[in-house]
Amino acid sequence: MNQAVIIPLLLPLLAAIALLLTRRRLTLHARRALNLAAVVAELAAVLWLLGQVAGDGILVYQVGNWPAPYGISLVADRLAVWMLLITALLACCALLYAVQGTDSGSRHFHPLFQLQLFGLNGAFLTGDIFNLFVFFEVLLLASYGLLLHGGGRERVRAGLHFVVLNLAGSTLFLFAVGTLYAILGTLNMADLALQVRDIAPGDVGVLRAAGLLLFTVFALKAALVPLYLWLPAAYAGTSAPVAALFAIMTKVGAYAILRAETLIFGDDAGPLAHLVEPVLLPLALLTMVVAALGVLSARGLRRQTAYLVVLSVGTLLTAFALGTQAGIAAGLYYLPHSTFAAAALFLLADVIARGRGALRDRLDPGPVVPAAPLVGGLFFLLAVLIAGLPPLSGFLGKWMLLRAALELPETPWVFSVVLSVGLLTIIALARSGSLLFYRAGGAVWGGYLLLPSVEPANADGQDTCVLDSEPGTATLTATADAAAPRCPDWSRLAPVLGLAGFCLALVAAAGPVTDFTAATADAVLHPERYIQAVLGGSGES
Repeated sequence: MNQAVIIPLLLPLLAAIALLLTRRRLTLHARRALNLAAVVAELAAVLWLLGQVAGDGILVYQVGNWPAPYGISLVADRLAVWMLLITALLACCALLYAVQGTDSGSRHFHPLFQLQLFGLNGAFLTGDIFNLFVFFEVLLLASYGLLLHGGGRERVRAGLHFVVLNLAGSTLFLFAVGTLYAILGTLNMADLALQVRDIAPGDVGVLRAAGLLLFTVFALKAALVPLYLWLPAAYAGTSAPVAALFAIMTKVGAYAILRAETLIFGDDAGPLAHLVEPVLLPLALLTMVVAALGVLSARGLRRQTAYLVVLSVGTLLTAFALGTQAGIAAGLYYLPHSTFAAAALFLLADVIARGRGALRDRLDPGPVVPAAPLVGGLFFLLAVLIAGLPPLSGFLGKWMLLRAALELPETPWVFSVVLSVGLLTIIALARSGSLLFYRAGGAVWGGYLLLPSVEPANADGQDTCVLDSEPGTATLTATADAAAPRCPDWSRLAPVLGLAGFCLALVAAAGPVTDFTAATADAVLHPERYIQAVLGGSGES
């Protein structure tokens, strides 16, 4: 048995408990340090797991030493650890941004942050479909608290829609789980894969309905059309680091669709094989089209980024819907790119909003953004990444997707939608950059930290840049020359640069990464080793 598999669950759970119990005793700086230490430890644990599974290993931990399918199984295979790694890297950057001041005002931000990681990691590691439901509920509770962090009518309204729709999804999930258990007598996913193969003809219709209910729930979590309406307002209305962390939440739904479609309803599932294949590709392509229209029509940069998240889900599920090794490998390469790029743009949108005063992130001509060359350069880099222009990771992911679709009957549809949506994305982001930077003019408006408020010139003829709103913080000065940079605060820029750097690393290490995703796709399409590892009594395969 491999006890190390449970470490990515124990670390965030214990950290959340410690942060909750000490929320009135520890200072804010101590809570920040504890949270950061926990996230770094989680990243180290995931990197160790990655080394263990990179050679086609599958690590299984049977909780309480109860054998499958009677106990709870935690399974770390290539796919699960790939998702864990993306989550850990994203969490590090989101938390580094949050500790610049976004986390203040509530003692519950840091415990909720760790509970969110607990739910995410559990959803990726669980080998039991009921516990997938449990971790979805943990995600819902933690994300609702994080979504409302900071308060405000807009966040409460968006949070209400978020919770109501996801609670409806949870109800459908329970119906599907109950039906599966009533017919098959098991909820272990590896065991479900075996039981579905021998299903009686009279139970096929009921199981088909249960499978489609599961798909509906996963599509809601992934924000697939027409179940995406909760996402734009929720992601655009919450704080920047929370929105950045939420960039991985839609990928949980996409992961669940891929896992269920290849493991439970795979090639050997008889009449239930490839259950959602007829509808997944059309819905994914439609999601891309609708999201692109949302990107074009958005009046604010954060809402535009939220629609870009929906667009990335459509692209990702288009790759998965191809059902081939090349298609799934392309999706697994595109997944971290889209997550990191969208998260970085959420953080940069907050930086821009702090420098535009009352205009915030509205896509209207306004005042010059402080440190405009630096911030504008970052926006240009992220726009190129997200639009999929060569030679960066977005281009590589879409090129792999289009190449995978070449020999399929759906090729004309995939090519026309992917290329058309890419063009619309370029137009929308070019327009946004022009309004925010090229057509900007007038005086600099106040902001904090990275984009400082500029006080009237002092006796020395210099502008005073206020770096923080908290009492006792230091100030520095910058010349009043309009051409001079406006006091960049690298502590806020660092997380944005880190996320962009991860995307560039996907290009620099494209060979090893694509080899890993290709091997992962092959393992996903041939789940026999997964089933044997979970049910065969061996902790490692």
